Amino acid sequence: MKINDVSKLTGLPISTLRFYERKNLIPDTFVKRDVNNYRIYSEEIVEFLDDVKALLSVDFSIEELSLLVNQQLNLSYEVKKKMVEQKIKEIEDIQKRLRKSKKFLHASLEGKANFRTKC
Repeated sequence: MKINDVSKLTGLPISTLRFYERKNLIPDTFVKRDVNNYRIYSEEIVEFLDDVKALLSVDFSIEELSLLVNQQLNLSYEVKKKMVEQKIKEIEDIQKRLRKSKKFLHASLEGKANFRTKC
């Protein structure tokens, strides 16, 4: 597939795809070059980029994702595992704060919260 096809299938602008490549976020296994030096993407890139979008949505940074997928860095499994475990902990902390906020808001609606403004 050409970059335009990948862009249409993933909903990502071409500029974002090129940015991801510059940041080593797209492994070479997904991209080849044709005789005219145009990028040719494998079909698996679509699923990979869907995963990238999902990880970005839970606050992985581009740099963190690059560390996880860049095979040239030779990061150990243990280092990558610690990065993922840390992100899981961060997500759990956010979920805890959100549950607390939700509980407070429900209490506010029921008139049970000490809130200066009536809802």
